[in-house]
Amino acid sequence: MKKSEQKGKDPVEPTKSELEILQVLWEYGESTVRLVNDKLNEQKREVNYTTTLKQMQVMLEKKLLIRNDSQMKHTYNAAAEESKTKNILLNRFIETMYKGSASSLLIQLLGNKKTSKKEIEAMKNLLKDMDQSK
Repeated sequence: MKKSEQKGKDPVEPTKSELEILQVLWEYGESTVRLVNDKLNEQKREVNYTTTLKQMQVMLEKKLLIRNDSQMKHTYNAAAEESKTKNILLNRFIETMYKGSASSLLIQLLGNKKTSKKEIEAMKNLLKDMDQSK
């Protein structure tokens, strides 16, 4: 499989619209620009094909995407794993909004009226498991 770009070691933080494209690729895997554009139009908002194409070309240059040009239709895939990218963004968010305090974020989340009892129970179990593994 010939790839025109290789995976970058330190991925650039994606913008909001780049993240939307990455989320489509993480969910559906290697895809054409047409598929990504169709999914964006279904999930988010109306986006022109040429806008999606240009944005994906920019993302390729930034090494956020990998392009497979071994067939007539070029396909794209995310260069970084979903969890790695989300960890980078989450750490930046915690640093910016909560001065690096994950516990402040958790307190804010638990105080949010939108947190269900099921979600709170899952968080308790996670904290319990983390405490037992130390």
